[in-house]
Amino acid sequence: MSIGVRSNGQAVRRAGIVGAFSAPNRAMSSLAPLNQLITRFQEQTPIRASSLIITLYGDAIEPHGGTVWLGSLIGLLEPMGINERLIRTSIFRLTKEGWLTAEKVGRRSYYSLTGTGRRRFEKAFKRVYSAGVQGWDGAWTLVMLSQLSADKRKQVREELEWQGFGAIAPTVLACPRCERADVTATLLDLDALDDSIVFETHAQEVLASRAMRLQVRESWKIDELGQHYSEFIRLFRPLWQALREQAELDAQDCFLARTLLIHEYRKLLLRDPQLPDELLPGDWEGRAARQLCRNLYRLVYAKAEEWLNSALETADGPLPDVGESFYRRFGGLN
Repeated sequence: MSIGVRSNGQAVRRAGIVGAFSAPNRAMSSLAPLNQLITRFQEQTPIRASSLIITLYGDAIEPHGGTVWLGSLIGLLEPMGINERLIRTSIFRLTKEGWLTAEKVGRRSYYSLTGTGRRRFEKAFKRVYSAGVQGWDGAWTLVMLSQLSADKRKQVREELEWQGFGAIAPTVLACPRCERADVTATLLDLDALDDSIVFETHAQEVLASRAMRLQVRESWKIDELGQHYSEFIRLFRPLWQALREQAELDAQDCFLARTLLIHEYRKLLLRDPQLPDELLPGDWEGRAARQLCRNLYRLVYAKAEEWLNSALETADGPLPDVGESFYRRFGGLN
């Protein structure tokens, strides 16, 4: 891989000039926990390159204007052990699925999120960077699906569960905190609004009874989710400790750590209904996982930005600066 120099003197990786890699080619980090995480990612079957690319766009590329040259993207992901052919195949698939769109400038292709892809990203990543779980007044939203066909009920249930609903009966879903407008929009999109019944309870005592806690544990599979959070802590706490002991942080290590961190945490949050604290166990692993994610992100983000600025380029050259909203992640990065 050769290194080119922009007119402004900033170094940029010219990854696009090399041929397809015959095998993953990455330089090992000096940090054993980081190498273990990279190896774990590579050993997935199949390797989730498309999902990682979405993580990268949402976490790092979108804040910088959202558009990058494919060649520089290939160079950025090479240390993850993802070869060029797999990246190109994944980009093609994401484009076909409506996540990305391409613009040709000469012989180069520049990819950015589509409008639909950006809305999906904002919806999926909103939870990731929030300062914390909002307060709860004890109110519930209930959706009854008994008038839907079995196939339509399954479709609606899957979508509402992604939004934080849990099944408290075979045809009744409940959510302790949601926007009525969001529920209505979802049911309308799925052509299920006229055949669904939506109830809203009044605010009540937020302290959950024993029966309520048991119901929540059962309906939202709290024990299983807690195990996933424990695994996340087991994987990333050694990396947090190793990075804290470094006299000087390496920019590429920080980028890799940040990308893997958000990639794994995002997958967890897709399973997490974000229930109010009042309904969760006192030793809920999700709290410790969130604190670890926030602390690790705050530690590595600045050096990771240095690596992104040197490795990625747009049709105009350097990446645009991030906006103020970027620094509000996790309640404030500075």
